[in-house]
Amino acid sequence: MSFKPEVIADHTGMFFGNGLRFATHNEAQVYVADLALRWTAVRDTRVVESDDPVTHRMVAGRVLDLNGEIL
Repeated sequence: MSFKPEVIADHTGMFFGNGLRFATHNEAQVYVADLALRWTAVRDTRVVESDDPVTHRMVAGRVLDLNGEIL
């Protein structure tokens, strides 16, 4: 299980995400909140559970892949 961040960034009202999956709800929430600050078109955010494997983690406010590479 993992957590995926999603945003609404257009007029459709549909949530969309990317391939990033985090181990905790908090990590995904920190990521999507930061994303919303950087993207001016974001209308709403959410974090949802996923059956996908974890792909990324948040360390000191930075997104890292599981090899430790900065996104």
